[in-house]
Amino acid sequence: MSIANIILTALVVGIAIFAVYYFIKKRKTESVEETVNVDDKTYTIEKMEQFIKKRLDEITKVNLYDIGLSEEELKRRKNKKYELKKALKGCTYGDVNDKKYVKELIYDLLAQEYGVDETNISKAIAFDVPSLLTAQDKFDILIYVFKKEFGYEALTELIKKYNLAVLKYVEGETKPSYVITEQEINDIYEQEKIVLSFADKLAIVVQRIYQHYKGYSSIDEVRDMNIDGVSGGVSGLPESFLSQVAQTDGDYLNQVAEHKVPRACDSIWIFFQGKSIRLAFLSFGTEAELKRVCQNIYKYNNPGQLSDTNGYKINEMKDGSRVVVVRPSFSETWAFFVRKFDVKRATLEQLVRDPGKEDAIELLKFLVKGARITAITGEQGSGKTTLLMGMIENIYETMNIRVQETAFELHLRKIYPTRNILTFRETDTISGQEGLDVQKKTDGSVNIIGEVATDPVASWMIQAAQVASKFTLFTHHAKTFPNLVTALRNSMLRTGVFTDEKTAEEQVVQVLNFDIHQVKDFRGKRYIERITECIPLESKSEYTFDHRNEKTLEGKFDKFFDNATRFFEKSTDKKLYAYRNILEYIDGEYVITNPISEENIREMRNNMDETDVEAFDKFIEKHWSNKKQAVAVTASAEETPKRRGRHKKEEV
Repeated sequence: MSIANIILTALVVGIAIFAVYYFIKKRKTESVEETVNVDDKTYTIEKMEQFIKKRLDEITKVNLYDIGLSEEELKRRKNKKYELKKALKGCTYGDVNDKKYVKELIYDLLAQEYGVDETNISKAIAFDVPSLLTAQDKFDILIYVFKKEFGYEALTELIKKYNLAVLKYVEGETKPSYVITEQEINDIYEQEKIVLSFADKLAIVVQRIYQHYKGYSSIDEVRDMNIDGVSGGVSGLPESFLSQVAQTDGDYLNQVAEHKVPRACDSIWIFFQGKSIRLAFLSFGTEAELKRVCQNIYKYNNPGQLSDTNGYKINEMKDGSRVVVVRPSFSETWAFFVRKFDVKRATLEQLVRDPGKEDAIELLKFLVKGARITAITGEQGSGKTTLLMGMIENIYETMNIRVQETAFELHLRKIYPTRNILTFRETDTISGQEGLDVQKKTDGSVNIIGEVATDPVASWMIQAAQVASKFTLFTHHAKTFPNLVTALRNSMLRTGVFTDEKTAEEQVVQVLNFDIHQVKDFRGKRYIERITECIPLESKSEYTFDHRNEKTLEGKFDKFFDNATRFFEKSTDKKLYAYRNILEYIDGEYVITNPISEENIREMRNNMDETDVEAFDKFIEKHWSNKKQAVAVTASAEETPKRRGRHKKEEV
């Protein structure tokens, strides 16, 4: 080899060695600089959140094949990466297990990589200086402490312990309302005298970071609690209104900026034991944060895109909660409504608690075991769905149950995993009517309709109750029994099943047996106001043939006009049904009033087993042995009993 080649080879090797040395030195310098930068950072929530986002992004996007791992280590890291990706996706759907996994990872990253310690953690939240804590900081600490002791009953225990769910006057308001104020949270925090360890403080900081990164902002922990529901964006001033005011009223805009006037993003409400309570101390902070929560909270199972042309979505979350989300321009602001249904508490013994509850519970059980077609009526939030869940427990095991809902709410298979139950729901492409048509072909004994909300479903329900199943249970928003009959009749007419009002109404009253009416009073108390029986009236012919006995034409005309008069009376003012209250809620007590008709008693006994027939006979003997059963009923009981003062019970 020539000297020139040797020199050239040496030169190339030298350059390569220098390049490798320079690259390694540069990487070490960058690593040191990065460590220095992390150490020098201020430990605020915002900076730590940026670090967590960047770090988790790196973990989920790293190419494991470039690292040079062994086969076993590669497999383990791949599983970890997949598990993290799955958890990051699942935690946004309301999965508490995925949420726990992600929070534990954030905890480890902050403690081990970011260098959070006892000294610098107070830069995130001023744990050691109570005067610097915001109401949200104090609430987060209170919920954390109560959750360690009570689990998901934490918020319930906090509200009960300090009697927060009561009507109160708030400064600037002339009427009392259900609200939990900032001052109340401050007072409670002071009374609790909480002492936190470093692990507790870091766990609270982790929750704060998580709820802004993957959670539901300020309501993240509240949503997980065992309450009836939570909503946001339903009060306060929308952004569109503020932009209009800015041009005309600067003083008013200053009041909004100083948070003296609540904005839409300051609106957080919980539904607790029948009461809508405003959490005045909590806020999403910005309209953008409220929008982010609305855009994420409904995404479970890919229900489709929420857009300006499709301004609402009804869906369920992974834990079974029902969620409704609306957005402009369909609504004036972004808003969401989460309703939770506690299946563990949906038993009649837990739902019916007032004096006389034993008789009320027995009657409800007999209606189900007797296979009576029953409506559960009442306003929104009065407990119709929960009562329906409690009644289903008493359906005989031998009966197959088919359920039709707008969104999955009952979740009966969670309570009764060994029973033959299948639930259908409406989708964008399958209507409630089509779903009910399919139900007819699935060997169901009992049809349960979560809510009769549309004309086709109401019409089909009446038809199916006549021929397709043994009996039907459904909920409806009617206020009175006549309103229920009228609404169902009108649905039959609007869908074109019938064209004559009387014929349609006759079909309804022949099918409908009982109506259980739920009430939620202004204090949030929920109870059964009445159980009403529908009694179809038989049409008796009152026409005569006396005209045949008349000798004169004038006499025959008189008898003919008598029959004609009866005909027009029947056509214009014909009573097709009577109704009477079997049970009423009077002065805070459930009272059995009028007896069940003989026909319904006979049908109920035919559908019960021997043990239940015996118990039912004793129930009848106990309450109605001294009351005369009417074969024909000509008058209706009072629809709505007075709950205070004297109330006259009707004897039939």
